[in-house]
Amino acid sequence: MTSKQEQSLTERDKPVAELETATGSTLERKRARRLSPLTIRIMAINIIALAMLFAGILYLDEFRDSWINRRVDNLTTQADIISGAIGESASGNTENSEIQIEQSRQIIERLMGATNNRARLYDLHGTLLVDSRFMTKDRGIYSVPLPPPERSDGIKEIFLTWMNGALDKLSSSPQYPPYKENPNLTALDYAEVVSALSGEGKTLISSSPDGAIISVAVPVQRFRRVLGAILLTTDTVDIQNVIESERLRIVKVFGVTILVTALLSFFLANTIVRPIRRLSDVADKVRRGYGRARDLKEFSGRKDEIGDLSLSLGAMTRALYDRIGAIETFAADVSHEIKNPLSSVRSAVESIKRTSDPAIQAQLLKIIEDDTKRMDRLISDISHASRLDAELLRARSEVFDIAEMIELIASSYNTSTNGLHAKVSVSRDSDKPYLLKGLDERLGQVIRNLIDNAISFTPKDGEILVSIKQGDERIDIMVEDEGLGLPDGVGSKIFERFYSERPKEEAFGMHSGLGLNISKQIVEAHHGTISANNRIDPDSGKILGACFNVCLPTNL
Repeated sequence: MTSKQEQSLTERDKPVAELETATGSTLERKRARRLSPLTIRIMAINIIALAMLFAGILYLDEFRDSWINRRVDNLTTQADIISGAIGESASGNTENSEIQIEQSRQIIERLMGATNNRARLYDLHGTLLVDSRFMTKDRGIYSVPLPPPERSDGIKEIFLTWMNGALDKLSSSPQYPPYKENPNLTALDYAEVVSALSGEGKTLISSSPDGAIISVAVPVQRFRRVLGAILLTTDTVDIQNVIESERLRIVKVFGVTILVTALLSFFLANTIVRPIRRLSDVADKVRRGYGRARDLKEFSGRKDEIGDLSLSLGAMTRALYDRIGAIETFAADVSHEIKNPLSSVRSAVESIKRTSDPAIQAQLLKIIEDDTKRMDRLISDISHASRLDAELLRARSEVFDIAEMIELIASSYNTSTNGLHAKVSVSRDSDKPYLLKGLDERLGQVIRNLIDNAISFTPKDGEILVSIKQGDERIDIMVEDEGLGLPDGVGSKIFERFYSERPKEEAFGMHSGLGLNISKQIVEAHHGTISANNRIDPDSGKILGACFNVCLPTNL
């Protein structure tokens, strides 16, 4: 083998090697995966869409802010009412600049009612006069319930604390300064009280572990003269409890929903991924030669795209194995056909060695020459036949007038050999174009094969008639000769590979038996049919010759 041939083989084997490498890496990648990427994508899409709905929990912060603002308005109104009442009735005469403590205590006790708000009254010097925390209706002892004994938080408390802390960090609510409260604080330690003593009310919101603390301070005035300040304070524990309760309810609903969504997504992904994975495994088996079309039947009953894919892959697999079987049969037939002349050549060569008779040697050399020509012709026809399928798949069909092409072919036969064979005539039932979509060169090869076959059986003074007829969405082409006709029972066998039925006067080995088989392949590639029968005289029943009929759909 030459270096050029070796290089050609190497380049030809490159795609196969690359395919083997890619397939091997694909198998390794599939083995390394624990979870299907398609399953992850389906679950991620569904969960992300659900998580966007879960983000609506952050809107609870806007409701909390609106509730706090409403609480501030209510507390401010209440502080204005109390300061007005104290300024009018608990400040003595018009010249008095001191607040009457007992009357102010009664006013605060009556107006505060059963609310949980805390009211503190300061005089003009910042001294605390009244604190509602230390007031009871029966003037008894004011008791504050003790907190429960300290104990370690359970899993639920830890989760709620973490969840609320995380959601608070994600919220866009304003951050309030921490609330300070101890017995030693005076009015000067409260910026809102200082502002109120100067004649201007002020609201301050502070943060505490249990929620926000709202402080509203307004001046106590009489005839626009500041006598003191009233400070109302309340917490938002109830608001915070409502927010946390709603958060927990949403989280519970979200948890159940996301669990159901994940299960449904996994089920949906499994109905898609498992068949695809199974089909992929079958494809790998087919590549390695272990798979068969029956491996795909378990999904063919599905009425969806997976079922369609299974049917398509099954049909492709069957077509592939049919093609492999055809190639194996073709290889066996080729081996058989080449072996016969090769055996004859070998026998002639061995005989030449054992004889010295010039006449016998010349005869043996003639046999070798004829068998060599036969093998050359056979190999050429085999080469054309092996390239036919690939060419039919890759070539592009075009619209052409097949009647015009047949007339040109017939004209070439009538002028090229100067009357050394039978005349070829063309008959058409119409002058209109016979348009056909296909491969004109290959269909021309069919016509030439049929005419060559008819010439070999027709006498030199005979006539070969090619008839063209237009039917419903089809074109019929008939090639009729004036030979002896077809032997009984060979109407379909003559299209088989390497089958040859030749005239007796023709030398053996002049034809390979592939011409009609190639013609059948070309016609079937154009979704047509080809058949052969005898022409019989209806009166005498005599065989007038053979007739080959080609039927081609227009496919325009």
